[in-house]
Amino acid sequence: MNFFKNHKKFVIPLVSVLCLCMISFSLNRAKPTFFESGIGYVLSPIQEFNTSVTDWISSKFNALTNINEIENENERLKEEVYSLKEEVSRFKLIEDENKKLSELLRIDAKYSEYPKVGARIIAKDTSNWYDVFLINKGSNDGIEKNMIVIASGGLVGKISETGYNYSKVVSIIDDTDSVGAKSLRTDDLGFVRGDFENQGMCKMEYVDSDAEIMKGDEIVTSHLSEIYPPGITIGYVKDIQTDENTITKRALISPTVDFKHLETVLVITQNFKKDLK
Repeated sequence: MNFFKNHKKFVIPLVSVLCLCMISFSLNRAKPTFFESGIGYVLSPIQEFNTSVTDWISSKFNALTNINEIENENERLKEEVYSLKEEVSRFKLIEDENKKLSELLRIDAKYSEYPKVGARIIAKDTSNWYDVFLINKGSNDGIEKNMIVIASGGLVGKISETGYNYSKVVSIIDDTDSVGAKSLRTDDLGFVRGDFENQGMCKMEYVDSDAEIMKGDEIVTSHLSEIYPPGITIGYVKDIQTDENTITKRALISPTVDFKHLETVLVITQNFKKDLK
């Protein structure tokens, strides 16, 4: 120990030089020694096992990382799909609303000679059809009993009673009332009312036996009605029958208004019943 302390300034450089020489000698040799080969033989499987374990752990860790990333991406995509669905639904509502408004504008333009006010349906009876319903406009908006109600397609019905901010509408598919009507092509007259046996349909009764009315004819309000103005489309003839008891014809009418999906209507704010007094 004293020798190392006394001669360390010579020993340390000497050991360093010897180490460098051994390293250089090992690098320059083409073939390892028997001892080195033995060490390598023993350590090689261990090294290979360690490498395999390391690679397996690394792959599992990467897989877990990828799973987390996939789950995060999946959640993000779910939120994006939900957001897009909401956006599509919103655009669909806007599109449907625009379509309904466009249809009301067309019917408004078709009967432009009459003053009108728009109204929204707020209630109806328990059936699937809008045969009797309430709208959100009443006497405060100038609505009166017997005013005419129209919608996309043509005639809906009439106002049967009014309140301050609501009105009740009885439609043409209700069988408790009738509308003076005629065939637009032949001028053959009759009366249209709701058909109890065929919900959502109307029947045109008391048509003369020799009338030339036929399937496909457009039926409109006639000039004989005390309530309805003439020329408003009611529907089209779907079938014709002859009543043997009264020797008259009866036509089954398919209304042009969709009485199963009504939401908005137009009220003609002119009382034709008063005008004919």
